[in-house]
Amino acid sequence: MEEFVNYILQFGNLNSQQIELILSKAETLELRKEEYFSEAGKVPRYVGFLLKGVTRFCYYNNKSEEITHSFVEENNFVSDQQKFEMQMVASEYIQAITDCQLLVFSKKNWDEIGNTIVGWKEMENLIVKNCLLKAIERRSPLVSEDATSRYLSFLNQFPGLVNRVPLSHVASYLGITQQSLSRIRKNIR
Repeated sequence: MEEFVNYILQFGNLNSQQIELILSKAETLELRKEEYFSEAGKVPRYVGFLLKGVTRFCYYNNKSEEITHSFVEENNFVSDQQKFEMQMVASEYIQAITDCQLLVFSKKNWDEIGNTIVGWKEMENLIVKNCLLKAIERRSPLVSEDATSRYLSFLNQFPGLVNRVPLSHVASYLGITQQSLSRIRKNIR
């Protein structure tokens, strides 16, 4: 809980009563490895803050290939925010790659926080903006770099993650085959 409070306080000031209110609206959710936090074809139920574990955002392309387009580690928000806010059907999956523990907020509770705490919507906007900028920052180099550079950038951006997630997900994220990733890993050792 402390990590969550420290995280949100980066984006604005809250007094102890406001923090208590926010925490009172949260529930703890445990996800086992490979379970879904949110699924394509369903309306996202929660906004979550990852206390433990790693999740990934993925979808299926027109060839029915599974594509991983981002990872979220501990002490970060995880949600399909736009679809959650609008209560629309999601087009991608959010899956636990490891066993995960999350602090989650239902739509009703999330809205109650926003309607009760003056300035929460501005904080929420800054949090969402921060998450988007991080995602763009991590994806941008993947467009112009060669496969080895993309892998080295991945190692730099997600230190330790390569030992926690299946290499097939890493390869998919990098836009290369698992065989190419094995070759690259072998060549840089």
